[in-house]
Amino acid sequence: MLARILSAALHGIEAALVHVEVDVASGLPSFTTVGLPDSAVRESRDRVRAAIRNAGFDFPMDRVTVNLAPADMRKEGAAFDLPIALGLLSATGALRAGGFGSFAVLGELALDGGIRPVRGALAAALACRREKVDALLVPAANAREAAAIADVQVVAVSALREAVAVLNGESPGSRVPPSCPGAPPASDDVDFADVRGQAHAKRALEVAAAGGHNILLVGPPGAGKTMLARRLPTILPPLSLEEAIEVSTIWSAAGLLPPDTGLVSARPFRAPHHTVSEAGLIGGGMHPRPGEVSLAHLGVLFLDELPEFPQHVLESLREPVEDGRVTISRASGSARFPARFQFVAAANPCRRGCRTFESCLCSPAERERYLGRLSRPLLDRIDLHLELPAVSYDELTAPTPGERSPAIRDRVAAARERQAARLARAGLRVNAEMSPRLVRRFCPIPPEAQRLLALAMTRLTLSARAHDRILKVARTIADLEGRETIAAEHCAEAIQYRGLDRGFRP
Repeated sequence: MLARILSAALHGIEAALVHVEVDVASGLPSFTTVGLPDSAVRESRDRVRAAIRNAGFDFPMDRVTVNLAPADMRKEGAAFDLPIALGLLSATGALRAGGFGSFAVLGELALDGGIRPVRGALAAALACRREKVDALLVPAANAREAAAIADVQVVAVSALREAVAVLNGESPGSRVPPSCPGAPPASDDVDFADVRGQAHAKRALEVAAAGGHNILLVGPPGAGKTMLARRLPTILPPLSLEEAIEVSTIWSAAGLLPPDTGLVSARPFRAPHHTVSEAGLIGGGMHPRPGEVSLAHLGVLFLDELPEFPQHVLESLREPVEDGRVTISRASGSARFPARFQFVAAANPCRRGCRTFESCLCSPAERERYLGRLSRPLLDRIDLHLELPAVSYDELTAPTPGERSPAIRDRVAAARERQAARLARAGLRVNAEMSPRLVRRFCPIPPEAQRLLALAMTRLTLSARAHDRILKVARTIADLEGRETIAAEHCAEAIQYRGLDRGFRP
């Protein structure tokens, strides 16, 4: 007897439908799996055998052949356990012929017949919608994420016997309604009002948030660099449904969505330690998996103590910072991961981390050498370079708190709405994503601003990339003010944010 059932294989963060063919023929008892399975798929025979028996069904003592088609696509993970088991039960008559209908199935089996969650349920639902498959049978713990795709009916099951009852028409199963991202969890622990002083830095972070710009904070220990960076997500607008699906697909493929969780509701904030490897930051492995830059997609990637990161790791950031994506190539194939994040970095002005320049024990050459670990090509890709002074006692003990995050977030959201309307035809969201052609189109400046920018280009020896990034920041400053055109003062403010180009004070 031969049975066929649909499932899905994860490749990077995308899923492709797989036809699981199960043939039960007379002969010596054996169980063979073909179709480029990895070790986890090959081991499914033992899980399937135990699960079928412990669920109260008979396991065939015949020659069993399982084919995963297309045969030239590598299959990995335990998500094929459930479709293989259901195919066996169909081939032996325990499951009614044709019960699969237009179902796709995925799930890992426990030895007692229970069904465990798997990676990539959301990507599988997207593949079902793309291939016009009506329904997807998933583990109960994956139901909420898969249900985010409204065009696919999601049926949740928690045991093998329950899955058989659903496909035999004996039970309707747990039909999961379409889900939407919930509101981000409210927290009073993190707010811009907690930051005392540093008005210039708060303004720069507001500009960065409004335009999606990258920012580098340089200052002594205790100046508030990390505190400011960790509060950046509180002034970013909430994720839209489309953005939440993008982020959740990556997190689901990486296995980081907690069980029984729907879509990611808050913008990601990732802060890897400076000992992170290149594969951990960018992504990689024998079978490529997303790294920190992809997990921070549409959120914030924060690298504290930036000069302490290995040089080759920092240089690997160039492509994702510039292009918003990462391509990982291996002998077995390549995978592309989205990586459109806001890059926020912090650094001390010297190796010893002295509190003030006046009391610094490092020579000017040592300070220059320390920050010199950051290459010019990488710094060119950071829009705002900001120097933070030490916070004074008067600022620290001021009785009036600063402006709260919700008020800043409202201005940021209004500026982003203006950008989205302007860039809609190009399919972009924020000014930082503009190409050089779009910069020339949307960032015209008056003659006085042109003279100012020409002087800055000459004196600071700015590159063409830095020139375009200044214009993008100026466009964002104008958007924050609700101005249709860029003025000279907007360019002047954008130029002053190029701290490492003009040199921080010694």
